Amino acid sequence: MNIFEELESEVRSYSRGWPVVFDRASGSRLYDEDGKSYLDFFAGAGALNYGHNNPVLKQALIDYISRDGVTHSLDMYTVAKRDFLQTFKDVILEPREMDYKVVFPGPGGANAVEAALKLARKVTGKSAVINFTNAFHGMTLGALSVTGNSMKREAAGIPLVHATPMPYDQYFDGVMPDFMYFEKLLEDSGSGLNEPAAVIVEGVQGEGGINAASTAWLRGLGELCERRNILLILDDVQMGCGRTGAFFSFEEAGIKPDIICLSKSIGGYGLPMALTLIKPELDIWEPGEHNGTFRGINPAFITATEALRTYWSDDELEKSTKAKGERIAIAFKGLVEAYPEANLVAKGRGLARGLEFANGELAGAVCKAAFERGLLMETAGPDGEVMKLLPPLTLSDDELTEGLAIIDESIKLVLG
Repeated sequence: MNIFEELESEVRSYSRGWPVVFDRASGSRLYDEDGKSYLDFFAGAGALNYGHNNPVLKQALIDYISRDGVTHSLDMYTVAKRDFLQTFKDVILEPREMDYKVVFPGPGGANAVEAALKLARKVTGKSAVINFTNAFHGMTLGALSVTGNSMKREAAGIPLVHATPMPYDQYFDGVMPDFMYFEKLLEDSGSGLNEPAAVIVEGVQGEGGINAASTAWLRGLGELCERRNILLILDDVQMGCGRTGAFFSFEEAGIKPDIICLSKSIGGYGLPMALTLIKPELDIWEPGEHNGTFRGINPAFITATEALRTYWSDDELEKSTKAKGERIAIAFKGLVEAYPEANLVAKGRGLARGLEFANGELAGAVCKAAFERGLLMETAGPDGEVMKLLPPLTLSDDELTEGLAIIDESIKLVLG
């Protein structure tokens, strides 16, 4: 591995926790160059909801490449883009009675967020944005300005302005009524709060520690934004595409955000792709006002379309995700009860699950022990104190059983 340490920047991170050279991947497993198998409960940080090299998506991709289908097209019209847009409308938007225009902002989630912030400011003529404690929205400057993690923010090298954090759901453990502080600042002309163009929020905070907002809290936020004429941006980059069960993480709350950010698993196969969905009345862009070289990665349109047709034409995947998530919840409840002195906290929804430890050292030690036993997990939270699970939604019941057994053994080693 000398070439990595010699030539690759010190900014690398995941490779430090998993110091092996991976060679191939299939389904819920990665294999290193020596052939050792690792059960993947990381899934490309949520970019591989349908697993590695999903055979259905792979065949569609191979067929497209084999016939010399267009690869790069910026925002030109292509057959692949048309098929994706029609399928997204038919399978996702219309059944949910959702009316949105689609912006292709660039290849990643931060691109989707930047486009959302930029458009909200253009529409309203206001610059201020409200974000939430422990939020994570990306590593570009605009996205960092609405991100909570101090280490990531400090790396910007300049002041991050025009954003004000508010407490996320249960930030004060229920002591303060929802939005009391936010509403008070909005009402008080002496508060110093600039009138916001938008609020940006995650239905479940992934990097922030698997903090799941309740449906009541999300509904209340939606009502507040509507009442105050503030645009609501829902960042579903990591938690969308079925991660919590429903296709969108906010569906159970019954809200219709003004702008929705999608990326990671929207491409289906792990290929770069992002969408910013906007209500039609917000579509005031001038031609070319927001663009980018890699907006039209057609192989991703192909695998995205196939993923929607295969997994979202019925509710089987949604029901399976919720059932497997409940299995993890039950297992985590057992761990909380088995180690009362450790003050563990089980968190999450669907197949976005976390177990919070007293500190990052313990959570990191558990993930290290799991890696040594053939399971990939990462940590999350402001101090890395949460053991985070994002397995492929397509993992089998046996693979889930295997993973939970490794977690149990790893926690026993660290805490027992």
